[in-house]
Amino acid sequence: MHELLEREDKWDVDDHFVLPGFGDLIDDGDIDRSTMRLESVYYDTADHDLQSHGIVLRRRDGDDDTGWQLKVPDLDGRIEIRTSLADEPPVELQDLLTGLRLGKELVNVATLRTERTRYRIRRREHLCAELADDQVHASIDHRMLAWREIEIEYGSKSDSLSERLAKRLSKAGARPSKHPSKLAHALGATATPDIDDAAHVAVLDYVTDQIDAIFDGDLRLRRGQDPIHDTRVAIRRLRSTIRVFGKLLDRSATDPVDEELKWFAGLLGEVRDRQVQRRRFREVLAQWPPELVLGPVANRINTDLQSEQLRARAEVTEAMVSARYLDILATLQQWRSGLPVKGGASVKKLHRWALRAERKADRRLAAAIESGDGAMLHRARKAAKRARYAAELRRPLDKAAATKKAEKHFKRIQRVLGEHQDSVVASDVLRRFALTAGTTAGENGFTYGLLYARERQVAEAARGQARDLLR
Repeated sequence: MHELLEREDKWDVDDHFVLPGFGDLIDDGDIDRSTMRLESVYYDTADHDLQSHGIVLRRRDGDDDTGWQLKVPDLDGRIEIRTSLADEPPVELQDLLTGLRLGKELVNVATLRTERTRYRIRRREHLCAELADDQVHASIDHRMLAWREIEIEYGSKSDSLSERLAKRLSKAGARPSKHPSKLAHALGATATPDIDDAAHVAVLDYVTDQIDAIFDGDLRLRRGQDPIHDTRVAIRRLRSTIRVFGKLLDRSATDPVDEELKWFAGLLGEVRDRQVQRRRFREVLAQWPPELVLGPVANRINTDLQSEQLRARAEVTEAMVSARYLDILATLQQWRSGLPVKGGASVKKLHRWALRAERKADRRLAAAIESGDGAMLHRARKAAKRARYAAELRRPLDKAAATKKAEKHFKRIQRVLGEHQDSVVASDVLRRFALTAGTTAGENGFTYGLLYARERQVAEAARGQARDLLR
């Protein structure tokens, strides 16, 4: 498989549109013109699950991009993953899409034939942009559609050119396309929930954002990337919404999902904990003088924790092909189009539920500080997260300074108590390493003891900072 970043603009034009000249937009530029006929066969589930996430899978014939192409949304454009030509969707692409397609079969959903006039704008050997004037004919379920569009794909460092081309096309009568892809144009817009209640919309938007992040994490995990932290945070936010705003939801439907999300987040947490500990110890040891680091401490910590991390990551991979995990994704996909709502909500009720979460978080923090109990501090941290996420959810509804202040306040508590929890976990790990070192030839527990003492100091400092955050 081969991946590349694709940055493009699409423009709607009619049959009478006259393409303006653009050879003067680049000094010392050359334009290569060519024509070709393309056939693109698009695949998705029968329920269009890929399209709902902005994912495009197609088999392309007819130009130098012949082969299978998977297009995935990215912050800077789209990532295009290419494989060689085959009759059916390649197994490697099907595996990448297992979560997004919810384990369903991929089927042909559309065939597009395009007569393309292509203009490649170059400066010396550098490809600045590729402009395609496309006449498109689409076949979907015995229906035929036809339209014309302009598609521009940019090379690197083409920001100024994109602005100039946009002005030139707009002046000639082109309009920015309403469709993110030719397939979206052919199939039409995905249905969206018809909701006019502001409170309900706020909850649905927030929940959908978290679900989208979970699906994005699924694809990135299958691509071998590391979205562990971002995926866990999205799961936390989703579970927090179920807890704090549960009176709006049908808990008989949401509570089982909450438990299943907790299960998967726990698997991700085993990986994340090792990542945090490896980085934490590596940074400290790198700053200490050699006389304080006796024996192969850095290598022992990194090797053992990395081995545990790989085993935990393998458990995540195994879970992601299970029916249990795919059932979670199937339910979340349903929630994207309609939450299991039980009762009516109002902005006033959301405000009241969020304030209740804030008061609970403050009470837990005060009780934990007074008792000095580490487990209670951990519970206070979880409550602070829920209060912070509740403030995030109602931010579009409540522009008051108090909402922003609450969000920042509980974020600080979360950070401070997170440092405390990381120190508690690190202390347990160091105790285990020290016991092993004491019975292993060539090793001793001296440096582990120093690290342990440092972690206890960090934990105590975090307790003091948390005490200052009481309000």
